Amino acid sequence: MTAELVRGQNHPLSQVRLEVRVSAGKPIVAGATLSDAQGRVRGVEWVAHPGAPTLPGLEVSRQAAADHRLAIDLGALSDAVHRVSVLLALPSGVGGPVRFGAVAAPFVAVTGLDGSEVASYTVTGLDAESAVIALELYRRQDAWKVRAVGQGYAGGLAELLTDQGLPEARQLAGTINEAVAQGLARSVAAPPSRTPDADRSRQAAASATGGDQPYAAPPQGAPADVPPPQSPYDVPGAQGITAPQTNYPAGPGQSDPSAVTQPSAPVAGGPVDYSHPSRQTAPPPPPPTAPPTQPGQPAPPVAGDATGWSMDERLYNQVWGMFEDLARSAAAYRSAVDFADSRMEQELDKVLSDPRSRIGGQGDAAREAAQAKHAQLVDQARAALDRDLAQLGAEADVVEPALPAAFARWDNPVWHGYRVPMEVPMALRLGDLQLPESERLSIPMLVRLPLERGLWIDSGRAGLGDSFADSDELRRLAMDAAVSHAGRLLAVHPPGEFTVHVIDAAGSAAASLAPLVRSGVLDGPPAVGATGVADVLARLTQRVDLVQMAVRGGAADSLPPDLDTAEQLLIVNDFPHGFDDRAVTQLRYLADEGPAVGVHLMMVADREDAEAYGPLLDPLWRSLLRLTPVPDDHLADPWVGHAWTYEPGLVPPGSQILQQVLTQVAAARRSWNR
Repeated sequence: MTAELVRGQNHPLSQVRLEVRVSAGKPIVAGATLSDAQGRVRGVEWVAHPGAPTLPGLEVSRQAAADHRLAIDLGALSDAVHRVSVLLALPSGVGGPVRFGAVAAPFVAVTGLDGSEVASYTVTGLDAESAVIALELYRRQDAWKVRAVGQGYAGGLAELLTDQGLPEARQLAGTINEAVAQGLARSVAAPPSRTPDADRSRQAAASATGGDQPYAAPPQGAPADVPPPQSPYDVPGAQGITAPQTNYPAGPGQSDPSAVTQPSAPVAGGPVDYSHPSRQTAPPPPPPTAPPTQPGQPAPPVAGDATGWSMDERLYNQVWGMFEDLARSAAAYRSAVDFADSRMEQELDKVLSDPRSRIGGQGDAAREAAQAKHAQLVDQARAALDRDLAQLGAEADVVEPALPAAFARWDNPVWHGYRVPMEVPMALRLGDLQLPESERLSIPMLVRLPLERGLWIDSGRAGLGDSFADSDELRRLAMDAAVSHAGRLLAVHPPGEFTVHVIDAAGSAAASLAPLVRSGVLDGPPAVGATGVADVLARLTQRVDLVQMAVRGGAADSLPPDLDTAEQLLIVNDFPHGFDDRAVTQLRYLADEGPAVGVHLMMVADREDAEAYGPLLDPLWRSLLRLTPVPDDHLADPWVGHAWTYEPGLVPPGSQILQQVLTQVAAARRSWNR
């Protein structure tokens, strides 16, 4: 599980090849310094910055951007290096914010090459500071750790570098600011553009005032084109609810598709320009190999138009690119509407503050002018949003039919040609995501496999209002959703590599469990009663203990021959019915320790039914990903602050596709076990 650090807290690092991801609401400069055992930076050659982004074992972004990824190979660092400090700074001389107190708190995460987060830290408490040491990776007794620092400097980069003992601090700070201002560096690379007009909107949500225009920034998780020989990364990652791809700086003479410049400030009193800086009204002629397009028209969307080693990976990256596009477009629209509202209020307050304007028709005319200007700004913002939604809708119409079974809805024709796979896919679809501004556009909700956390299908009515007065119907839908997810997990795994156990202590889910029971894909009949609950939990707990001991002891090949080495899924219905204190403790243990050794939990429960346990179960609920059996806007997006509406991926009413798929899975398992 990810360690969420607070200032001063540290966490051990088990890997030496890492990424440090930075996410901010405004373009910032990201760099790193190397320090010796005394904490001193020995010279400018020990500082990685946009003007000199690559050092042995270290690579940083080349441009100010809202999202960064820093590549660190601790094993490639010099023995004299004992500390790597990750520094963030606001670019100067580009018309942006000049203090961190005016922007959202930067979020920094240390991840592995596969995108799994090791530790994260939100840099809070900043005000007048324009530079900050976010965190540091330090060597302690031949082991590396990460510490959340959060030390800010009102004097900017110059003061920060001076504090680290660098004599040439002011000259180096000027070099960095000059490189950023002149566009000589670049941040995380964006995917190769299809045409400029069809480029995704990579614009951070920002206030649309003249002195603080939004920047176009590359997306989090966008891969680069060509890796140079000296990059610390030579293994491509995979985008991951958050999306890693290894990034490399462009080589000499290589075009920079992600390089963007700040839009010019609008004329005082003029209308705000809501057009995306990365879009152009007329695209350049397509390359000779591209199909001809009409002048001024974007190229038609193509399924798999993203980077990746396989078609499935390209589709996965494309889906998450669509998610980021929709999030940013909606954030830009909401920011523009908020600005229009505040501008109208300011103009009305100015009119009403003058007693002379409140008499006669002068006040009415001023109010009408303010309202007309407000409507004009909102209409401009809506037009830009509608343009983006139309582009994303056209892309979704092409991508959805091309998705593989693991990514597809149950009504996708790909399921009618289903064949049991021979390898595990990289991700799984759990449903769809929507925003209020885009009710007709749904983005597939894909999660990486193997699951890093359990699932909780909430069968309660908390948060749903009066839309579902029948609690029994809601519980049935919740169990149907659990069976749908379990059936999909079984269908996308090769034979013998995924086992499902069911606890239905009260026997109330017989109808929903019928597809799993009739097809014979379960490890055994659903466990009922307290005895059945204790038996299943004891077997799975023992499996977790055995695998953990074998892995920690380096004796993975000495596991008992009768141990099922397949991934395990435990479905629990109507928790806590049938659970005593010992069973509850075992369930919490499985939720915490199980995912790391291939034991996953899927609970169908109403939290109010477990109120008697009080705060004892709070860690259990927090460790699970909460899903609902009906559409609900409970999924929060810390990236831009949206509340996404989740729609569960249920089997269409009357469809037999799940039963047909599970029948094939059961037949393949029987053939595999012979």
